[in-house]
Amino acid sequence: MSETKETTMKTRENSASGLTVDENHPLVELSHVEKHFGKLHVLKDINLKVNKGEVLVVVGPSGSGKSTMCRTINRLETIDSGTIRIDGQPLPQEGKELANLRAEVGMVFQQFNLFANKTILQNVTLAPVKVRHMDKKDADDLGMDLLARVGVESQANKMPSQLSGGQQQRVAIARALAMQPKIMLFDEPTSALDPEMVNEVLDVMIKLASEGMTMICVTHEMGFARKAADHIVFMADGQILEKGTPDEFFDHPKTERAKDFLSKILTH
Repeated sequence: MSETKETTMKTRENSASGLTVDENHPLVELSHVEKHFGKLHVLKDINLKVNKGEVLVVVGPSGSGKSTMCRTINRLETIDSGTIRIDGQPLPQEGKELANLRAEVGMVFQQFNLFANKTILQNVTLAPVKVRHMDKKDADDLGMDLLARVGVESQANKMPSQLSGGQQQRVAIARALAMQPKIMLFDEPTSALDPEMVNEVLDVMIKLASEGMTMICVTHEMGFARKAADHIVFMADGQILEKGTPDEFFDHPKTERAKDFLSKILTH
């Protein structure tokens, strides 16, 4: 994808979705979030805002708390203290409100988590039919549109085991999009893929970003981070140590920890 960052932003602001960056109304806001696993302090005073239409990429060494932070946003992980708001509303604790919230927040995991006994199209349409109570034909039409959007419509009637890892992850993205979420969370979506399959998934994510989808992406893919992110958050030891534009982070890291991280990953 050759378009410049400025062009990408202009595309987002003018996209059919109507999403534009709005500094006054963060779509996601974490305030003073703390999280322990037993004695291990995995999230330390996390403060973060993500605006509508923004792509936030979270990077850092393994064990830094990136995935845990991502999973708190739809309450797959509970927090010890602090607040998380989605579109201005506090994260529900449980019950129907939490289920409704999860319908608004799409999630793509490291593992594809597709239902092995259902076809590709059935995997995509199950939630819209069961949760949104969408008519089956409408759901099938939506499912085929989304499979086309991620480039696997020809696989609609196959089973997950018949697809490559890259194809399965693209189906997982289509499945999350089928709920028409306000935001998409990606938790290292390419880490389980063979190297030749990584770019086909990243290309779909870059396209989503250019169309105005609000995204939080935990990834080790630095080329994607530089190309697609509006802001990059660098985490280490459970803390956010830096936040800036891709150019600021990659060209002018402020902390020694970030400089050390970049020196190890960008020299090979």
